[in-house]
Amino acid sequence: MNQIPATQHAIQYVGKDQIVHNKTKPVDPVGPTQILLKTEACGICFSDTKLLHQFDVHPRKVDVIAGLTPAELAEIPSYKPNAEPTVPGHEPVLRVVAVGDKVTHYKVGDRVLVQADWKHMKTPTSNGSFGYAFEGALQEYVVVDERIVWRDGEDFLIRVSEGPTAAQVGLIEPWATVENAYAWKERQHRLAGGSLLVVADAGASVSSLADGPAAGSVVLVGTDAAAVGVQGVESSLADVTGHFDDIVYFGSDAETIEALANLLGTQGILNVVLGGGTIGRKVTVDVGRVHYDYTRYIGTAGNDAEASYAMIPPSTEVRSGDKMLVIGAAGPMGLMHTMRAVVLGLDALSVDCSDVSDDRLAHLAEVVQPVADTKGVAVKFVNSASQALEGGYTYVTCMVPSAALLSGGIDLCGSDATVNLFAGLPIGSYGEVDYQGMIDRRIFLAGTSGSDIADMETVLRKVERGDYDNSISLDAVCGMAGFADAIQAVMDRTSGGKIIVYPALHDLGLVRLVDMPEKLPSVAAHLDNGVWTSEAEKALLALA
Repeated sequence: MNQIPATQHAIQYVGKDQIVHNKTKPVDPVGPTQILLKTEACGICFSDTKLLHQFDVHPRKVDVIAGLTPAELAEIPSYKPNAEPTVPGHEPVLRVVAVGDKVTHYKVGDRVLVQADWKHMKTPTSNGSFGYAFEGALQEYVVVDERIVWRDGEDFLIRVSEGPTAAQVGLIEPWATVENAYAWKERQHRLAGGSLLVVADAGASVSSLADGPAAGSVVLVGTDAAAVGVQGVESSLADVTGHFDDIVYFGSDAETIEALANLLGTQGILNVVLGGGTIGRKVTVDVGRVHYDYTRYIGTAGNDAEASYAMIPPSTEVRSGDKMLVIGAAGPMGLMHTMRAVVLGLDALSVDCSDVSDDRLAHLAEVVQPVADTKGVAVKFVNSASQALEGGYTYVTCMVPSAALLSGGIDLCGSDATVNLFAGLPIGSYGEVDYQGMIDRRIFLAGTSGSDIADMETVLRKVERGDYDNSISLDAVCGMAGFADAIQAVMDRTSGGKIIVYPALHDLGLVRLVDMPEKLPSVAAHLDNGVWTSEAEKALLALA
Protein backbone atom coordinates (compact mmCIF):
# COMPACT_ATOMS: atom_id res chain seq x y z
CA MET A 1 0.00 0.00 0.00
CA ASN A 2 1.34 3.41 -0.99
CA GLN A 3 2.35 5.81 1.75
CA ILE A 4 -0.42 8.24 2.69
CA PRO A 5 0.61 11.82 1.85
CA ALA A 6 0.18 14.81 4.15
CA THR A 7 -1.74 16.84 1.55
CA GLN A 8 -3.93 16.12 -1.44
CA HIS A 9 -5.84 17.60 -4.34
CA ALA A 10 -9.50 18.31 -3.58
CA ILE A 11 -12.52 20.08 -5.03
CA GLN A 12 -14.13 22.32 -2.42
CA TYR A 13 -17.33 24.30 -2.37
CA VAL A 14 -16.53 27.37 -0.27
CA GLY A 15 -19.75 29.36 -0.78
CA LYS A 16 -22.71 29.70 -3.09
CA ASP A 17 -21.47 29.15 -6.66
CA GLN A 18 -17.86 29.18 -5.44
CA ILE A 19 -15.54 26.29 -6.38
CA VAL A 20 -11.90 25.91 -5.39
CA HIS A 21 -9.43 23.32 -6.68
CA ASN A 22 -7.34 23.01 -3.51
CA LYS A 23 -3.98 21.43 -4.35
CA THR A 24 -2.75 21.29 -0.75
CA LYS A 25 -5.75 20.21 1.32
CA PRO A 26 -4.55 18.26 4.37
CA VAL A 27 -5.35 14.58 4.51
CA ASP A 28 -7.44 14.21 7.67
CA PRO A 29 -6.13 12.13 10.58
CA VAL A 30 -7.88 8.88 11.39
CA GLY A 31 -9.48 8.66 14.82
CA PRO A 32 -10.24 5.46 16.75
CA THR A 33 -13.66 4.90 15.11
CA GLN A 34 -12.74 6.24 11.68
CA ILE A 35 -11.80 4.90 8.26
CA LEU A 36 -9.55 6.54 5.68
CA LEU A 37 -10.72 5.90 2.13
CA LYS A 38 -8.78 6.55 -1.07
CA THR A 39 -10.92 7.64 -4.02
CA GLU A 40 -10.52 5.60 -7.21
CA ALA A 41 -13.17 7.55 -9.09
CA CYS A 42 -16.30 9.61 -8.45
CA GLY A 43 -19.26 10.56 -10.62
CA ILE A 44 -20.76 14.02 -10.91
CA CYS A 45 -24.47 14.34 -10.20
CA PHE A 46 -27.00 17.08 -10.92
CA SER A 47 -27.51 17.13 -7.15
CA ASP A 48 -23.94 18.45 -6.88
CA THR A 49 -25.11 21.56 -8.73
CA LYS A 50 -27.93 22.09 -6.24
CA LEU A 51 -25.44 22.02 -3.37
CA LEU A 52 -23.23 24.46 -5.28
CA HIS A 53 -26.09 26.92 -5.76
CA GLN A 54 -27.60 26.59 -2.27
CA PHE A 55 -24.52 25.76 -0.21
CA ASP A 56 -25.17 26.49 3.47
CA VAL A 57 -28.96 26.60 3.10
CA HIS A 58 -29.12 23.21 1.39
CA PRO A 59 -31.16 20.92 3.70
CA ARG A 60 -28.35 18.31 3.72
CA LYS A 61 -25.58 20.85 4.48
CA VAL A 62 -26.94 22.22 7.76
CA ASP A 63 -26.37 20.90 11.29
CA VAL A 64 -26.99 17.23 11.98
CA ILE A 65 -29.36 17.10 14.96
CA ALA A 66 -29.75 13.34 15.51
CA GLY A 67 -27.71 10.17 15.06
CA LEU A 68 -24.60 11.26 16.96
CA THR A 69 -24.13 13.76 19.73
CA PRO A 70 -22.53 17.16 19.03
CA ALA A 71 -19.43 15.95 20.85
CA GLU A 72 -19.23 12.82 18.69
CA LEU A 73 -19.74 14.85 15.51
CA ALA A 74 -16.92 17.17 16.57
CA GLU A 75 -14.57 14.16 16.55
CA ILE A 76 -15.14 13.64 12.80
CA PRO A 77 -12.76 15.88 10.80
CA SER A 78 -14.82 15.55 7.62
CA TYR A 79 -18.01 16.91 9.22
CA LYS A 80 -18.45 20.35 7.62
CA PRO A 81 -21.95 21.72 8.21
CA ASN A 82 -23.34 25.16 7.40
CA ALA A 83 -20.84 27.68 5.97
CA GLU A 84 -17.75 25.49 6.37
CA PRO A 85 -16.12 24.54 3.03
CA THR A 86 -17.05 21.04 1.98
CA VAL A 87 -16.06 18.50 -0.65
CA PRO A 88 -18.86 17.27 -2.92
CA GLY A 89 -19.03 13.86 -4.53
CA HIS A 90 -21.44 11.10 -3.50
CA GLU A 91 -21.05 8.62 -6.41
CA PRO A 92 -17.63 7.10 -5.69
CA VAL A 93 -15.67 3.90 -5.57
CA LEU A 94 -13.18 3.90 -2.70
CA ARG A 95 -10.47 1.78 -1.16
CA VAL A 96 -9.90 1.42 2.60
CA VAL A 97 -6.29 2.46 3.31
CA ALA A 98 -6.34 2.95 7.10
CA VAL A 99 -8.64 2.18 10.03
CA GLY A 100 -8.80 3.28 13.65
CA ASP A 101 -8.15 0.79 16.43
CA LYS A 102 -11.86 0.59 17.35
CA VAL A 103 -13.05 -0.15 13.79
CA THR A 104 -14.41 -3.70 13.57
CA HIS A 105 -16.31 -4.08 10.29
CA TYR A 106 -13.79 -2.84 7.72
CA LYS A 107 -10.19 -3.66 6.90
CA VAL A 108 -7.42 -2.19 4.79
CA GLY A 109 -7.84 -3.22 1.17
CA ASP A 110 -11.65 -3.35 1.12
CA ARG A 111 -13.10 -1.87 -2.06
CA VAL A 112 -16.41 -0.14 -1.42
CA LEU A 113 -19.09 2.13 -2.78
CA VAL A 114 -21.05 4.47 -0.54
CA GLN A 115 -24.77 4.63 0.16
CA ALA A 116 -24.58 8.38 0.68
CA ASP A 117 -28.01 9.08 2.16
CA TRP A 118 -27.39 8.57 5.86
CA LYS A 119 -31.03 8.57 6.91
CA HIS A 120 -30.26 8.06 10.59
CA MET A 121 -28.23 11.29 10.66
CA LYS A 122 -31.07 13.78 10.68
CA THR A 123 -30.93 17.47 9.81
CA PRO A 124 -33.96 19.67 10.61
CA THR A 125 -35.64 18.88 7.27
CA SER A 126 -33.54 16.14 5.64
CA ASN A 127 -30.61 13.80 6.26
CA GLY A 128 -26.93 14.36 6.81
CA SER A 129 -25.27 12.90 3.72
CA PHE A 130 -21.88 11.99 2.31
CA GLY A 131 -20.84 14.78 -0.02
CA TYR A 132 -22.84 17.44 1.81
CA ALA A 133 -22.48 18.14 5.55
CA PHE A 134 -19.99 15.28 5.51
CA GLU A 135 -17.22 15.68 2.96
CA GLY A 136 -17.49 13.56 -0.16
CA ALA A 137 -15.16 11.83 -2.56
CA LEU A 138 -14.03 14.56 -4.96
CA GLN A 139 -10.68 14.47 -3.22
CA GLU A 140 -7.97 11.87 -3.10
CA TYR A 141 -8.66 10.76 0.49
CA VAL A 142 -11.71 11.09 2.73
CA VAL A 143 -12.45 10.06 6.31
CA VAL A 144 -15.74 8.46 7.36
CA ASP A 145 -16.80 7.26 10.79
CA GLU A 146 -17.82 3.66 11.45
CA ARG A 147 -20.49 4.86 13.89
CA ILE A 148 -22.26 6.32 10.85
CA VAL A 149 -21.55 3.89 8.04
CA TRP A 150 -22.26 0.76 10.10
CA ARG A 151 -25.56 1.35 11.86
CA ASP A 152 -28.04 -1.11 13.32
CA GLY A 153 -26.80 -3.87 11.05
CA GLU A 154 -26.95 -1.71 7.92
CA ASP A 155 -23.71 -1.32 6.00
CA PHE A 156 -23.46 2.00 4.16
CA LEU A 157 -20.10 0.97 2.67
CA ILE A 158 -21.05 -1.76 0.22
CA ARG A 159 -18.28 -4.20 -0.65
CA VAL A 160 -17.38 -4.37 -4.33
CA SER A 161 -15.38 -7.05 -6.13
CA GLU A 162 -12.31 -6.29 -8.20
CA GLY A 163 -14.20 -7.08 -11.42
CA PRO A 164 -16.03 -3.85 -12.31
CA THR A 165 -14.08 -0.82 -13.44
CA ALA A 166 -13.93 2.22 -11.19
CA ALA A 167 -16.24 3.97 -13.65
CA GLN A 168 -18.79 1.15 -13.45
CA VAL A 169 -18.83 1.33 -9.66
CA GLY A 170 -19.02 5.13 -9.72
CA LEU A 171 -22.06 4.80 -11.94
CA ILE A 172 -23.90 2.41 -9.62
CA GLU A 173 -25.34 5.14 -7.38
CA PRO A 174 -27.13 6.99 -10.20
CA TRP A 175 -28.34 3.69 -11.66
CA ALA A 176 -29.57 2.77 -8.17
CA THR A 177 -31.67 5.95 -7.99
CA VAL A 178 -33.24 4.80 -11.25
CA GLU A 179 -33.88 1.37 -9.74
CA ASN A 180 -35.47 2.99 -6.69
CA ALA A 181 -37.79 5.04 -8.88
CA TYR A 182 -39.50 1.81 -9.95
CA ALA A 183 -38.98 -0.38 -6.89
CA TRP A 184 -40.54 2.01 -4.36
CA LYS A 185 -43.54 0.42 -2.62
CA GLU A 186 -46.55 2.72 -2.50
CA ARG A 187 -48.94 2.98 0.43
CA GLN A 188 -52.38 1.81 -0.72
CA HIS A 189 -54.42 2.76 2.34
CA ARG A 190 -54.66 5.36 5.05
CA LEU A 191 -51.77 5.22 7.49
CA ALA A 192 -52.66 3.26 10.62
CA GLY A 193 -51.91 5.38 13.66
CA GLY A 194 -51.22 8.40 11.49
CA SER A 195 -52.66 11.89 11.48
CA LEU A 196 -55.89 12.37 9.52
CA LEU A 197 -57.61 15.55 8.36
CA VAL A 198 -61.19 15.26 7.05
CA VAL A 199 -62.65 18.28 5.26
CA ALA A 200 -66.12 18.55 3.73
CA ASP A 201 -67.67 21.36 1.72
CA ALA A 202 -71.07 22.65 2.84
CA GLY A 203 -73.73 20.30 1.51
CA ALA A 204 -71.22 17.67 0.37
CA SER A 205 -72.20 14.02 0.70
CA VAL A 206 -69.68 12.30 2.98
CA SER A 207 -68.98 8.61 3.42
CA SER A 208 -67.91 6.65 6.46
CA LEU A 209 -64.23 6.16 7.19
CA ALA A 210 -64.88 3.72 10.00
CA ASP A 211 -63.82 0.62 8.09
CA GLY A 212 -60.36 1.90 7.17
CA PRO A 213 -57.18 1.85 9.29
CA ALA A 214 -57.60 3.71 12.55
CA ALA A 215 -55.81 7.05 12.72
CA GLY A 216 -53.85 8.18 15.73
CA SER A 217 -55.33 11.67 15.58
CA VAL A 218 -58.19 13.19 13.61
CA VAL A 219 -59.21 16.77 12.80
CA LEU A 220 -62.67 17.35 11.30
CA VAL A 221 -63.61 20.41 9.26
CA GLY A 222 -67.15 20.91 7.95
CA THR A 223 -68.35 17.55 9.23
CA ASP A 224 -68.58 15.61 12.47
CA ALA A 225 -67.81 12.21 13.91
CA ALA A 226 -71.33 10.93 13.37
CA ALA A 227 -71.12 11.61 9.63
CA VAL A 228 -67.72 10.08 8.93
CA GLY A 229 -67.58 7.42 11.64
CA VAL A 230 -64.36 8.54 13.29
CA GLN A 231 -63.84 10.55 16.46
CA GLY A 232 -61.86 13.77 16.12
CA VAL A 233 -61.42 17.39 17.05
CA GLU A 234 -63.69 19.74 15.13
CA SER A 235 -62.09 22.87 13.70
CA SER A 236 -62.23 25.38 10.88
CA LEU A 237 -59.82 25.12 7.97
CA ALA A 238 -58.36 28.53 8.79
CA ASP A 239 -57.37 27.24 12.22
CA VAL A 240 -55.79 23.97 11.08
CA THR A 241 -52.02 23.83 11.58
CA GLY A 242 -49.36 21.17 11.15
CA HIS A 243 -49.07 18.45 8.54
CA PHE A 244 -51.05 15.27 8.00
CA ASP A 245 -50.37 11.75 6.80
CA ASP A 246 -53.79 11.58 5.13
CA ILE A 247 -56.22 14.27 4.06
CA VAL A 248 -59.70 13.31 2.84
CA TYR A 249 -61.59 16.11 1.12
CA PHE A 250 -65.27 15.75 0.24
CA GLY A 251 -65.64 18.46 -2.38
CA SER A 252 -64.30 19.87 -5.63
CA ASP A 253 -63.14 23.43 -4.96
CA ALA A 254 -59.72 24.07 -6.54
CA GLU A 255 -58.65 26.65 -3.96
CA THR A 256 -59.46 24.28 -1.13
CA ILE A 257 -57.47 21.50 -2.81
CA GLU A 258 -54.48 23.85 -3.10
CA ALA A 259 -54.73 24.81 0.58
CA LEU A 260 -54.99 21.16 1.64
CA ALA A 261 -51.99 20.15 -0.50
CA ASN A 262 -49.85 22.49 1.60
CA LEU A 263 -50.92 20.60 4.73
CA LEU A 264 -49.60 17.23 3.53
CA GLY A 265 -46.79 15.73 5.57
CA THR A 266 -43.92 13.70 4.17
CA GLN A 267 -45.35 10.68 2.32
CA GLY A 268 -48.79 12.20 2.84
CA ILE A 269 -51.76 11.38 0.61
CA LEU A 270 -54.48 13.85 -0.44
CA ASN A 271 -57.70 12.03 -1.30
CA VAL A 272 -60.28 14.16 -3.15
CA VAL A 273 -63.79 12.67 -3.10
CA LEU A 274 -65.71 14.56 -5.77
CA GLY A 275 -69.16 13.08 -5.10
CA GLY A 276 -70.23 13.94 -8.64
CA GLY A 277 -68.63 17.39 -8.55
CA THR A 278 -66.06 18.76 -10.99
CA ILE A 279 -62.83 20.62 -10.31
CA GLY A 280 -63.22 23.73 -12.46
CA ARG A 281 -59.57 24.24 -13.38
CA LYS A 282 -56.09 22.84 -12.98
CA VAL A 283 -54.81 23.07 -9.43
CA THR A 284 -51.44 24.46 -8.40
CA VAL A 285 -49.41 22.21 -6.08
CA ASP A 286 -45.80 21.93 -4.96
CA VAL A 287 -44.58 19.32 -7.44
CA GLY A 288 -41.11 19.41 -5.89
CA ARG A 289 -42.59 17.67 -2.86
CA VAL A 290 -43.82 14.80 -5.04
CA HIS A 291 -40.16 13.97 -5.69
CA TYR A 292 -38.53 14.83 -2.37
CA ASP A 293 -41.37 14.34 0.14
CA TYR A 294 -43.24 11.56 -1.70
CA THR A 295 -46.57 13.41 -1.51
CA ARG A 296 -49.37 11.74 -3.45
CA TYR A 297 -52.68 12.91 -4.99
CA ILE A 298 -55.59 10.54 -5.52
CA GLY A 299 -59.35 10.77 -5.79
CA THR A 300 -62.66 9.37 -6.95
CA ALA A 301 -65.56 10.75 -8.94
CA GLY A 302 -67.98 9.02 -6.56
CA ASN A 303 -68.72 9.26 -2.84
CA ASP A 304 -66.65 6.40 -1.39
CA ALA A 305 -63.38 7.72 0.03
CA GLU A 306 -61.92 4.22 0.30
CA ALA A 307 -62.39 3.64 -3.45
CA SER A 308 -59.75 6.26 -4.26
CA TYR A 309 -56.92 4.07 -3.02
CA ALA A 310 -57.60 1.61 -5.84
CA MET A 311 -55.81 3.99 -8.22
CA ILE A 312 -52.54 3.56 -6.29
CA PRO A 313 -50.36 0.82 -7.81
CA PRO A 314 -48.39 -1.44 -5.44
CA SER A 315 -45.19 -0.04 -6.94
CA THR A 316 -44.17 2.28 -9.72
CA GLU A 317 -42.69 -0.51 -11.84
CA VAL A 318 -43.18 -0.51 -15.60
CA ARG A 319 -45.76 -3.09 -16.71
CA SER A 320 -46.20 -5.41 -19.66
CA GLY A 321 -48.19 -3.66 -22.36
CA ASP A 322 -47.26 -0.16 -21.22
CA LYS A 323 -46.96 2.59 -23.78
CA MET A 324 -44.12 4.50 -22.15
CA LEU A 325 -42.81 8.02 -22.68
CA VAL A 326 -39.47 9.18 -21.27
CA ILE A 327 -39.34 12.99 -21.30
CA GLY A 328 -35.73 14.12 -21.57
CA ALA A 329 -34.61 10.62 -22.52
CA ALA A 330 -31.35 11.66 -24.18
CA GLY A 331 -29.79 13.16 -21.06
CA PRO A 332 -27.52 11.21 -18.70
CA MET A 333 -30.28 9.95 -16.43
CA GLY A 334 -32.78 9.59 -19.25
CA LEU A 335 -30.48 7.12 -20.96
CA MET A 336 -30.46 5.02 -17.79
CA HIS A 337 -34.26 5.05 -17.46
CA THR A 338 -34.67 4.15 -21.12
CA MET A 339 -32.15 1.33 -21.00
CA ARG A 340 -33.62 -0.06 -17.79
CA ALA A 341 -37.08 -0.20 -19.35
CA VAL A 342 -35.79 -1.84 -22.51
CA VAL A 343 -33.75 -4.56 -20.78
CA LEU A 344 -36.82 -5.64 -18.77
CA GLY A 345 -37.98 -7.28 -22.00
CA LEU A 346 -41.64 -6.92 -21.08
CA ASP A 347 -44.31 -8.17 -23.46
CA ALA A 348 -45.88 -5.53 -25.73
CA LEU A 349 -43.86 -2.70 -24.17
CA SER A 350 -43.16 0.34 -26.32
CA VAL A 351 -40.94 3.28 -25.34
CA ASP A 352 -41.03 6.74 -26.89
CA CYS A 353 -37.88 8.72 -26.12
CA SER A 354 -38.34 12.49 -26.32
CA ASP A 355 -35.71 15.22 -26.23
CA VAL A 356 -35.01 18.52 -27.98
CA SER A 357 -31.55 17.68 -29.35
CA ASP A 358 -31.18 15.64 -32.53
CA ASP A 359 -27.53 14.93 -31.73
CA ARG A 360 -28.31 13.54 -28.29
CA LEU A 361 -31.24 11.53 -29.64
CA ALA A 362 -28.96 10.03 -32.28
CA HIS A 363 -26.48 9.01 -29.59
CA LEU A 364 -29.30 7.52 -27.52
CA ALA A 365 -30.52 5.54 -30.51
CA GLU A 366 -27.05 4.14 -31.13
CA VAL A 367 -26.94 2.79 -27.59
CA VAL A 368 -30.54 1.70 -27.08
CA GLN A 369 -31.79 0.46 -30.45
CA PRO A 370 -29.62 -2.70 -30.66
CA VAL A 371 -30.68 -3.77 -27.18
CA ALA A 372 -34.33 -2.97 -27.91
CA ASP A 373 -34.19 -5.10 -31.04
CA THR A 374 -32.78 -8.00 -29.04
CA LYS A 375 -35.45 -7.65 -26.35
CA GLY A 376 -38.32 -7.15 -28.79
CA VAL A 377 -39.21 -3.70 -27.44
CA ALA A 378 -40.47 -1.05 -29.85
CA VAL A 379 -38.63 2.26 -29.37
CA LYS A 380 -39.01 5.64 -31.07
CA PHE A 381 -36.82 8.72 -30.78
CA VAL A 382 -38.77 11.96 -31.01
CA ASN A 383 -37.55 15.56 -31.06
CA SER A 384 -40.49 17.07 -29.21
CA ALA A 385 -39.47 20.58 -30.31
CA SER A 386 -40.38 19.74 -33.89
CA GLN A 387 -42.69 16.73 -33.65
CA ALA A 388 -45.85 16.33 -31.60
CA LEU A 389 -46.03 13.42 -29.19
CA GLU A 390 -48.84 10.95 -29.75
CA GLY A 391 -50.52 10.86 -26.35
CA GLY A 392 -52.38 7.96 -24.80
CA TYR A 393 -49.37 6.91 -22.74
CA THR A 394 -49.80 4.55 -19.80
CA TYR A 395 -46.40 5.35 -18.27
CA VAL A 396 -44.60 8.69 -18.36
CA THR A 397 -41.24 9.33 -16.74
CA CYS A 398 -40.23 12.98 -16.53
CA MET A 399 -36.48 13.57 -16.48
CA VAL A 400 -36.56 17.36 -16.89
CA PRO A 401 -36.99 19.60 -13.81
CA SER A 402 -39.87 21.56 -15.31
CA ALA A 403 -43.32 21.84 -13.76
CA ALA A 404 -44.72 22.71 -17.18
CA LEU A 405 -43.30 19.55 -18.77
CA LEU A 406 -44.64 17.46 -15.90
CA SER A 407 -48.09 19.00 -16.40
CA GLY A 408 -47.83 18.28 -20.12
CA GLY A 409 -46.84 14.70 -19.38
CA ILE A 410 -50.02 14.21 -17.36
CA ASP A 411 -52.05 15.65 -20.22
CA LEU A 412 -50.49 13.07 -22.58
CA CYS A 413 -51.66 10.13 -20.46
CA GLY A 414 -54.44 7.73 -21.27
CA SER A 415 -56.30 5.67 -18.69
CA ASP A 416 -54.70 3.76 -15.78
CA ALA A 417 -51.39 5.54 -16.22
CA THR A 418 -48.44 6.22 -13.96
CA VAL A 419 -46.49 9.48 -14.12
CA ASN A 420 -43.08 9.16 -12.50
CA LEU A 421 -41.48 12.50 -11.60
CA PHE A 422 -37.80 11.60 -11.42
CA ALA A 423 -36.38 15.06 -12.06
CA GLY A 424 -35.54 16.80 -8.80
CA LEU A 425 -37.59 19.97 -8.86
CA PRO A 426 -36.75 21.87 -5.66
CA ILE A 427 -39.35 21.92 -2.93
CA GLY A 428 -41.32 25.09 -3.51
CA SER A 429 -41.66 24.46 -7.26
CA TYR A 430 -45.35 24.97 -7.89
CA GLY A 431 -46.99 23.77 -11.07
CA GLU A 432 -50.44 23.26 -12.50
CA VAL A 433 -51.83 19.72 -12.39
CA ASP A 434 -55.00 18.46 -14.06
CA TYR A 435 -56.37 16.85 -10.91
CA GLN A 436 -59.78 16.28 -12.51
CA GLY A 437 -58.17 14.45 -15.41
CA MET A 438 -56.05 12.39 -13.02
CA ILE A 439 -59.18 11.24 -11.22
CA ASP A 440 -61.21 10.62 -14.37
CA ARG A 441 -58.44 8.65 -16.12
CA ARG A 442 -56.97 7.09 -12.96
CA ILE A 443 -53.54 8.67 -13.42
CA PHE A 444 -51.18 8.15 -10.49
CA LEU A 445 -48.49 10.79 -9.96
CA ALA A 446 -45.43 9.49 -8.12
CA GLY A 447 -41.84 10.48 -7.49
CA THR A 448 -38.84 9.27 -5.51
CA SER A 449 -35.51 10.68 -4.43
CA GLY A 450 -32.23 8.87 -3.91
CA SER A 451 -31.83 5.14 -3.35
CA ASP A 452 -31.59 2.55 -0.64
CA ILE A 453 -28.85 0.06 0.09
CA ALA A 454 -30.97 -2.67 -1.49
CA ASP A 455 -31.22 -0.70 -4.74
CA MET A 456 -27.45 -0.27 -4.91
CA GLU A 457 -26.91 -3.95 -4.21
CA THR A 458 -29.42 -4.85 -6.94
CA VAL A 459 -27.58 -2.77 -9.53
CA LEU A 460 -24.19 -4.01 -8.34
CA ARG A 461 -25.33 -7.63 -8.78
CA LYS A 462 -26.60 -6.84 -12.29
CA VAL A 463 -23.29 -5.23 -13.24
CA GLU A 464 -21.15 -7.96 -11.71
CA ARG A 465 -23.27 -10.64 -13.42
CA GLY A 466 -23.03 -8.82 -16.73
CA ASP A 467 -26.80 -8.29 -17.09
CA TYR A 468 -25.90 -4.94 -18.60
CA ASP A 469 -22.84 -2.72 -18.83
CA ASN A 470 -23.66 0.53 -17.06
CA SER A 471 -20.62 2.05 -18.80
CA ILE A 472 -22.97 2.86 -21.67
CA SER A 473 -24.03 5.93 -19.67
CA LEU A 474 -20.47 7.28 -19.42
CA ASP A 475 -19.99 10.33 -21.64
CA ALA A 476 -16.77 11.90 -20.37
CA VAL A 477 -13.88 11.61 -17.92
CA CYS A 478 -11.68 14.17 -16.25
CA GLY A 479 -9.19 14.79 -13.48
CA MET A 480 -9.33 17.49 -10.86
CA ALA A 481 -8.42 20.23 -13.35
CA GLY A 482 -11.48 19.36 -15.44
CA PHE A 483 -14.05 19.55 -12.68
CA ALA A 484 -15.15 23.15 -13.31
CA ASP A 485 -15.87 22.38 -16.95
CA ALA A 486 -17.54 19.11 -16.00
CA ILE A 487 -19.94 20.64 -13.47
CA GLN A 488 -20.75 23.39 -15.98
CA ALA A 489 -21.60 20.75 -18.57
CA VAL A 490 -23.97 19.15 -16.06
CA MET A 491 -25.62 22.52 -15.36
CA ASP A 492 -25.90 23.33 -19.06
CA ARG A 493 -27.11 19.80 -19.89
CA THR A 494 -24.58 19.59 -22.71
CA SER A 495 -23.30 16.19 -21.64
CA GLY A 496 -24.81 13.17 -23.34
CA GLY A 497 -24.18 10.99 -20.31
CA LYS A 498 -22.43 10.82 -16.97
CA ILE A 499 -19.02 12.27 -16.17
CA ILE A 500 -16.51 10.42 -13.99
CA VAL A 501 -13.68 12.19 -12.15
CA TYR A 502 -10.40 10.42 -11.39
CA PRO A 503 -8.82 12.42 -8.51
CA ALA A 504 -5.39 10.84 -9.02
CA LEU A 505 -5.24 12.62 -12.40
CA HIS A 506 -4.60 16.10 -11.11
CA ASP A 507 -4.14 17.93 -14.42
CA LEU A 508 -6.51 16.14 -16.79
CA GLY A 509 -9.19 18.36 -18.28
CA LEU A 510 -12.65 17.26 -19.40
CA VAL A 511 -12.51 14.74 -22.25
CA ARG A 512 -15.64 13.32 -23.86
CA LEU A 513 -15.34 9.75 -25.08
CA VAL A 514 -16.30 10.83 -28.60
CA ASP A 515 -13.32 13.22 -28.60
CA MET A 516 -10.89 10.71 -27.12
CA PRO A 517 -9.38 9.48 -30.40
CA GLU A 518 -8.11 13.01 -31.00
CA LYS A 519 -7.28 14.03 -27.43
CA LEU A 520 -6.18 10.76 -25.82
CA PRO A 521 -5.51 8.25 -28.62
CA SER A 522 -3.67 5.83 -26.32
CA VAL A 523 -6.84 5.52 -24.23
CA ALA A 524 -9.27 5.62 -27.15
CA ALA A 525 -7.56 2.58 -28.65
CA HIS A 526 -9.08 0.49 -25.87
CA LEU A 527 -12.70 1.69 -26.18
CA ASP A 528 -15.23 -0.88 -27.37
CA ASN A 529 -17.23 0.87 -30.10
CA GLY A 530 -17.01 4.05 -28.08
CA VAL A 531 -17.91 2.40 -24.74
CA TRP A 532 -15.61 2.49 -21.71
CA THR A 533 -13.64 -0.66 -20.85
CA SER A 534 -11.29 -1.90 -18.17
CA GLU A 535 -8.37 -1.60 -20.59
CA ALA A 536 -9.28 2.00 -21.39
CA GLU A 537 -9.38 2.82 -17.69
CA LYS A 538 -5.97 1.26 -17.13
CA ALA A 539 -4.57 3.29 -20.01
CA LEU A 540 -6.09 6.46 -18.60
CA LEU A 541 -4.70 5.89 -15.12
CA ALA A 542 -1.28 5.18 -16.61
CA LEU A 543 -1.20 8.86 -17.54
CA ALA A 544 -0.73 9.65 -13.85
